[in-house]
Amino acid sequence: MTLNSNGIFKEKRRVSSRVEEVPPSGIRRFFDLASEMKGVISLGVGEPDFVTPWNIREACVHSLEQGYTMYTPNSGLPELREEIAKYFSKRFNLDYDPNCEVLVTVGASEAIDLALRALVEPGDEVLIPEPCFVSYKPCTIFAGGTPVTLSTTAQSGFKIKPEDIITKITPKTKILLLSYPCNPTGASYSYQELLELAGVVEKYDLLVISDEIYSELTYDGFKHYSFASLPNMKERTIVHNGFSKAFAMTGWRIGFAAGNENIISAMTKIHQYSIMCAPIMGQKAAVEALRNGLPAMNEMVAEYEKRKRLIVSGLRDMGLSCIDPQGAFYVFPSIKETGLTSEEFAEMLLREEKVAVVPGTAFGECGEGHVRCSYAASTGNIIEALNRMRRLLGRLNPKVMSL
Repeated sequence: MTLNSNGIFKEKRRVSSRVEEVPPSGIRRFFDLASEMKGVISLGVGEPDFVTPWNIREACVHSLEQGYTMYTPNSGLPELREEIAKYFSKRFNLDYDPNCEVLVTVGASEAIDLALRALVEPGDEVLIPEPCFVSYKPCTIFAGGTPVTLSTTAQSGFKIKPEDIITKITPKTKILLLSYPCNPTGASYSYQELLELAGVVEKYDLLVISDEIYSELTYDGFKHYSFASLPNMKERTIVHNGFSKAFAMTGWRIGFAAGNENIISAMTKIHQYSIMCAPIMGQKAAVEALRNGLPAMNEMVAEYEKRKRLIVSGLRDMGLSCIDPQGAFYVFPSIKETGLTSEEFAEMLLREEKVAVVPGTAFGECGEGHVRCSYAASTGNIIEALNRMRRLLGRLNPKVMSL
């Protein structure tokens, strides 16, 4: 403590300024608002509306019956790490040693936090394409790094190009944090587009944190390529994924990271001191998901694809421009025609028509003029939400045609 001018001790700052200066999640604010209202249709939260497939739940129940209630190794159950390594090999032709190059985490979000804390020195710059998932910039700041925004637009398909990276490179630039398919836009990258980005990554000696949590949720024949599978990228890429989205396992909190042994070892060190291990019952369920969960996953993906077409056509029919997403389960339509800000539109839609969407600004300043709508909702709810949205647009703009 220190003395003030009156000779009385002043209290020291109790909460870190680094934490105090980070605003609360913009997603959470609208989720809380919606939870206080009756009759709300939520297109706001990025969570599958499916229940975890029964065979996966049964594996958890069986593990409890067998007494699996203890800690696992810090890096995760050996059998789960082996299945994850098999997944990378079969899916992306990537070979990872399950003993030292794979880490099981508490969701993919923990994996991202661990990677940033393991890699970032104070002042290091992390390049982050925006709009992006809400945790990337705060986690960078919490790790002592400096987030550097790479702004994208609907005109660019919400994707970055090599020149976007080059213009932001400084001697302090260390990491490119890439996410595709992207939350909130649904945009993804072709193999050629990734190759062009990889060329810049190699030229400027960058590391890549590649968040591929939506890798299995792609549509219309679009193929996902893991960044680590590109030439010369495996050793400089940490791939993050998990079970929340593809297997409808959000509450289970099981994710994973794969990458260079030294980096995974550093991440594991933080993980062992802060978390110890992911829950064993969830890990047992994840083993079943990888071994026998693909048929159920494919059924869910097929349903998401139908919903995607429904919501994209519905938004366009009411006069809102919207890119056709290659993956994830979000659309990011422009609401600029209304003359309202993203926050104003989202709040008006919620209060007047009881439809919850997320303002684009929750995902970065360049999200202004857009809102995120999740189609991880039933077809009936999507249709009703579109009808309510059209009613609001009709009041804002009488020229909007009726459905």
